[in-house]
Amino acid sequence: MINQPIDPFFRRLFIVVAIVITLFLLYLMIPVIIPFVIAFILAYLLNPLVKRLSKYVRRWIAIIIVYAILTLSMILVLWWIVPTLWHQLQAAWEYLPKILRWYDEVVREWFSANTRYRLPELEAKGLSETLMDYMQTHYRFSDASTWMSQIIASSMNFINSAGLIVLVPILTFYFLFNWDKRLLSWKVAIPAAYCKTVVEIAQECDRALMAFIKGQLLVMVLLGIIYAVQLQLIGLELGIIIGMGAGIASFVPYLGFGLGFIAAIIACLFQFGLNWTYLSLIVGAFLVGQAAEGYILQPLLLGDKIGLSPLWVIFAVLAGASLLGFVGMLIALPVSAVLNVLFHHLYDYYRSTDLYKGRKQLNLFEKR
Repeated sequence: MINQPIDPFFRRLFIVVAIVITLFLLYLMIPVIIPFVIAFILAYLLNPLVKRLSKYVRRWIAIIIVYAILTLSMILVLWWIVPTLWHQLQAAWEYLPKILRWYDEVVREWFSANTRYRLPELEAKGLSETLMDYMQTHYRFSDASTWMSQIIASSMNFINSAGLIVLVPILTFYFLFNWDKRLLSWKVAIPAAYCKTVVEIAQECDRALMAFIKGQLLVMVLLGIIYAVQLQLIGLELGIIIGMGAGIASFVPYLGFGLGFIAAIIACLFQFGLNWTYLSLIVGAFLVGQAAEGYILQPLLLGDKIGLSPLWVIFAVLAGASLLGFVGMLIALPVSAVLNVLFHHLYDYYRSTDLYKGRKQLNLFEKR
């Protein structure tokens, strides 16, 4: 029996159906895939340190040492920040009567004098009674089953999160332990004709990513210190928390400045009321921090590590937020750094083609 060739249409249809089914299965397995993706990213970030330590000890011992250093660092940070955070949260809670009094004496009177609206008066005791009335009105005993189901769902989410916290370090360990073998297996799988080019592009992407991450971490720490010191000198009791939080959030461009500025203004209103001197000092502190970030820290520590202009940085962040929300904002710049490397290689290849050099067009004219 003669084997007849498969119709190209059915071959393409089979390929399309296979791709769609694969993507659908990957979508269904997102909860399973996410821990592996997080573990791979952590392994990529920790591998340089593990690689240096593995020159002196065995690799699994180096991984354990890195884990111990990270755990000890987190314990020390929590040991310092939890008491400070608790004290400052207590201070913020004590400001609640002040802000209610400021609302009653300033905001309500201004609205009464300048508009036709009459805002309700608020008191701490009245606020708690209003909350209890709202709960009794909108949530009856018949909703107990709904409450219970929500509690159970929240408990399951907590258990899943706890399992994720335990699973990710284990997966990260296995990624780190076999990192070099895994890279070698990927390299062997690349066709020989393209192996050299693919390895060069991968190495350039790796250098761009690591340089960006190291520089960005230094910018975050130094910017957090600048904000925290200024806010503490102004006298803002929540200055350390707000300043360090703004520094950490600066991993996403303009997010740290925006969140820190809003939080500092709210804390200032709680602590000092509508005091224009303190408000002006806080505005000046964040302008100084923004200037330090834009003109000193980023040029010195980041420079042209990702090779993107400010316009492209803003576009990348907005595009990431539009596609993937907050996660998209976090990965926008690293992904842009990789795409920038790929684009430059693609552009160099295009410039080497006959189409760019005009040879094909010249041949067409010669034939005519």
